[in-house]
Order: sequence, then structure tokens, then C-alpha cells
Amino acid sequence: MSGPRVNSFFLGNSSGVNFSIILSSVDEETGKLQLADCSGSKRAGDWNLNVTPGMNASKVTISLTRNLQLCLPNATDCCTTPLCVVEMLQVLACRDSVMLARLLIQAEIYANSSFTGNVSENATIIPNQVFHPLGSCPCNLTAGACDVRCCCDLECTPGLKQLFNESCFNGVFGGDVNPPFDQLCSSESMEYIPDWFPFLCVQSSLNNTPFLGYFYHGSTSTPRVPSFKIPLQTSPGRLFTGYRQGDPIMTEENEYFTIPQQSMAGQCVGNAPVAYLRNFDVKCLTNLASYKEGLPHDVRVNSGTGDFIQQNVIYRAITDMGKFITESESLHTAEVLCQNVTFAEDYTFIWKDKNIEQINVTVFLGNLCDGEILAQRFTVKFQSLKSTNATVLFGNPGYQVGKPVKAANMNASDTFGSLNIWQTAGRGLCTLATSTPVLFGLDSFSGCILEVGIHEDCSLLRGNVTEKLNSLIQATHVGKRDNSSYSDVNDWVEIIRLDPFNSDTNVSNGNLKGICPDIPANLNIRIIFADVGALQGIPQQEILAVQISYSTVIWQFQCGLICENSTSFLPITASVQFIKVPAQPPIPMTRFQMNYTEFDCNRNDVCWPQIFYPLTRFYTGEPYSQCLAKGLLLAFLVLLAAIMSNPWFSKLWNSSLV
Repeated sequence: MSGPRVNSFFLGNSSGVNFSIILSSVDEETGKLQLADCSGSKRAGDWNLNVTPGMNASKVTISLTRNLQLCLPNATDCCTTPLCVVEMLQVLACRDSVMLARLLIQAEIYANSSFTGNVSENATIIPNQVFHPLGSCPCNLTAGACDVRCCCDLECTPGLKQLFNESCFNGVFGGDVNPPFDQLCSSESMEYIPDWFPFLCVQSSLNNTPFLGYFYHGSTSTPRVPSFKIPLQTSPGRLFTGYRQGDPIMTEENEYFTIPQQSMAGQCVGNAPVAYLRNFDVKCLTNLASYKEGLPHDVRVNSGTGDFIQQNVIYRAITDMGKFITESESLHTAEVLCQNVTFAEDYTFIWKDKNIEQINVTVFLGNLCDGEILAQRFTVKFQSLKSTNATVLFGNPGYQVGKPVKAANMNASDTFGSLNIWQTAGRGLCTLATSTPVLFGLDSFSGCILEVGIHEDCSLLRGNVTEKLNSLIQATHVGKRDNSSYSDVNDWVEIIRLDPFNSDTNVSNGNLKGICPDIPANLNIRIIFADVGALQGIPQQEILAVQISYSTVIWQFQCGLICENSTSFLPITASVQFIKVPAQPPIPMTRFQMNYTEFDCNRNDVCWPQIFYPLTRFYTGEPYSQCLAKGLLLAFLVLLAAIMSNPWFSKLWNSSLV
């Protein structure tokens, strides 16, 4: 221990236990600690022992009672050396002279050096830097030594000052902490004093000087660190006026309602807040060692009006674990540890306007064993209270960011279509990959790996890759709006398809096996949209056009020392890009605007075409009557200056004086 107090705990029942403390010493010949018995007491030398009994544990406190101050001249009861206490203690716990436990303590305690001498009520008063300079000699930077060129340093002897007497620091740094400033009426430091100086000078004492700013830095504001908890209301009453699209959903404890989601790096974040009207469907890989439970389902959620609603939770058992267990590292035996965990959670938020009306949660449980990799699935879906079908949301004409893009297949009897991208798991093979809908406003890039043999026919390979890419686009049209009707053709835009280049040759030039050119391995989806209006302050976005194209690559078989009877991999990808365009084409620039840029108000600080802008109705900084009055006054002054600058006015003025 290095302080005057230390705490420990005696575990177990302390009834009938006798605690004691003794000072121990080391035998100089053998170097061993002397044995102790149970005959000690709760005080030994300057040490006290205090025991606070408990139910299953007792707190044992050892404290030092002596003074730890360094000795002053002619003082007692103090420390003569900086290392004040060097002792070895033993704390014993005995019952009926039988030792139950022993605690060995080696104490090395130094004397207090924060101050020397007795504490006095005459505390040092530090002057307020706003009104008085804190230091009388700012250039005195070294304690106990003379600072060169610091003539106000009291540690500089007259002999040393003669060495730099002619080059001392001047001004505030040199010790003149209250110099007369230039604005002072009694100051004579200015070489040239204008005639108006007596009318604008300052009558003040030297105690109130602007040089105090050299010592006073003013009040500093601490940076506001965003906390995970945000207050919803600062005064009693329901001040929470509802959610808007993208707002985080709050709980009863003023915390974010979190569900695991994927970050920009593709990893799962367990404490990601759920955004209002933002659907998502994610998969997170975990195993039994790293499995963690999420937010409890008994947490109540703020509905948006200040009320709190309970989640309606339904628990179900997983029947087909093959959809969730992506990899098994070892065979199941009787000794393998298994645990009942959450395989999937499906959240459905029933909403109306800016409020949440109901939350339905379906939790799927199953056994996860050691060595297995689980692909947990978390889905969040917002369903309007007015909707009769969970897939159709009425009342919102435009798309919202994060909602699936609506697609239709007009060539089939069932017009329902899909526009998807891949969602891979495990090894990333195309045979195991699933699909996820394209979400509006979110650029995405996904892909999978296709196994190809060395004897693969190039034409069949092109057809196989094209078929897998086309399986993502099961639609001929895309809805302009989120509430597009399947019965109205005008609510849909046709998908523009640019077919890939089809080569007539089965193999590459030169009949080399293992090389295939013009493989359409990349699917490019470009969606053009624009803002067409606003509903309750929320911009409504509409899709204008959709284009699908393919990018070709040259595939070459990759192998090691032996290529026969082996497979290579061909990565195929799908990318989605959202391009925002203005709702109306911009007005083209004239030739005058392109050549004479000095008259362009957007590219210059001085805008001559808008010199009379304050006099127009478009200026709202001041009332129009004040702007008109100031403009007329300015015009009068300009006219008066022009008249007085004419030569005939000076002749008329001189003749009138004569």
C-alpha cells in the first residue's frame, strides 16, 4: 500500500471470528518473515483495524493514524524523511485460536509535499485576471535562476543585469504590465496626434487597461459531445410532436430503439437506431462464442405523441435450420455445447401520419451449437394503418429513401414484378446467394462467385451468366411513384434494356481453352429520379427512367500447378446507381453571360446589376418604407455632392460671401 488507508474483504460468515493486526519484521539471518499468532489486537503501533460485518462478506479497513507532513525546524510528530513509513503488517482472522486467513501488507508511504508548515486560514488570494494582472514579471520563466534580458527578475543580481541592461525586454512581457495605451488622454506616446484626438480619447486609470487581455482569455465553452441519450422534452407536457421520415425511434428511457443493422463497411452494428419509415432486411453472421442478446422486447417505445406503447411479441420455433446455419465446423456429438438463441426477428411498425400505432414482433428461436455459424436475420417493415395490403402503402405519392422500388411485369398475367440485387452469405457462391429488393435512393453494389471448369464452353458460360443476371430483374416496368397502380399504365416507366454483346465463337481466338471473351459479368442498373413536389414539408421524389446495361470481361482460368479436374471462380456483380436530375431543365446561359463574367452575380462579390436591389420589393431585410426613405436620402446627398463639385457653385458661393 502507498496511502494511509486500505480496504479488503473477508469472504464468508464472520460470526465468532477475531480480527487482529500485528507489525512484522524480517529475520536478518534467514530473510524469512516471523510467524504470527492469534494473540494480537486491533491496534499495532500507528495502525488501526476496523471491521464492518456483512451477510456473506466483511469489510476490513486498515488505516494509519500518524501525521504525514514533513518536519519543519523544531517540530515533532512529523516525517523526518520523504519516505515516511516503511513497515510490514499482518492482518489475521482467527476463530478459537485457529488461523482462518492471513493478509500480508507492505506499506511504503511518502510524506505529503503539497505544502510545508501548518495550515493557516490566511489563504493566498489570486487576483481576478479581468481587473488585475496575474504576473508582475511575465519574462521570469525560470525558477531559482536569472532569465537573460528580464530586468524585472528579482533573481538577477546587479552584476548580471549589467550584461544585458541595454537590451531588456520592454512592454508587458518585460514587466510593464500597466503601460499607458495610445487611446489614453494623458498618453504622449503617439508621434502624431490628430486634431480630433481630445474629443475621442479615453479618461481612465492605468488599472483599467486593455493590456489585461494579455492575461485574461475570457470564458471558454466546452465542446458539446453528442450523447447516446437525447432529451425529448425539457418541461412537463407532451412537447414531442411526432416523427418525421428518418428520425430515430425513441424508447421510454429517452434512448434510441436499436436493432442490429449493417454499416457502410458491411459489418453488423448491434446498437444501430431504427429510423422512422425506413425498412431494412439484414443478415448478421455470428457463432455461439460471440452471440449477444439484443434489446429486450419488454422495452416500451415512444409513439410520437409522448405516449408509450408495448411491443406485441410472438415466439416461434425454427423448423428449417438450413436457411440460417451457413457453415458447420465439426460434427455434432453428445459433448457439443448448444444453446437456444434468436435466429430471426421480424418487426412490423403500424404507423399513421407522424405516430406509431402498434408494434408487432415475431421472434424465431432455435438451437445453435458450438462450431456452427449462424446468419441472424433482422427485418423492419413500416405498414400504414390505412393500407389493406402489407405491400401497398397508400397516402404517400412519392418514393421515400430506403423503401423498395416498385416493379411490374406487364407481359405476364400476374403483373407483380421484382427488382433485386444479391445478398450473399458464407462462401459467397451464387448457388447459395439470396436476393434483396433495390431500395430507393441507396446506391448499392453486390455480387456472387460462379464456379467454372477449365473445359467450360464459352457460349454456355455467357448464357449461364446472362440468365443469373436477368433473374434479378423480373420486371418490364418500374413504378414512377410508391403508390403506382397496376391498372394504370401511365404510372409506370418502361425499363430500357441494353443487351450484352453476344459472340458467335465458342472459344477465344487461337482456340485456347480456359479463356472466354465478352462475358457479361457486370449488371448496371441506373435509375433517374427528380423532386416533383412536397407533402407536409417532405420532398416527393419520382422515378423518370430506368436503364439496364451489361459490362463484359475476359474470363481466364486460374489454376496452380495442376489444372486438370479443378474449378476456377468467376465473380459476377450487380450495381445500382441513383441519378438525381432537376425537375425542369435549367435555362441555358447566353453568350453575354459566358463572355462577360464580371456581370455574373453568382461568380463575383460585386454585383452591379443588383445595385438597386435594396429599393425593390424583393428585399425583405427592412420595411419597404424605410428602404425608400433611405434611398431618397442617398439620392439627395449624391445630387448635392454633384452640385457642390461644379465650378459655378464655388463662384456663386464666393460672390455671396463678398
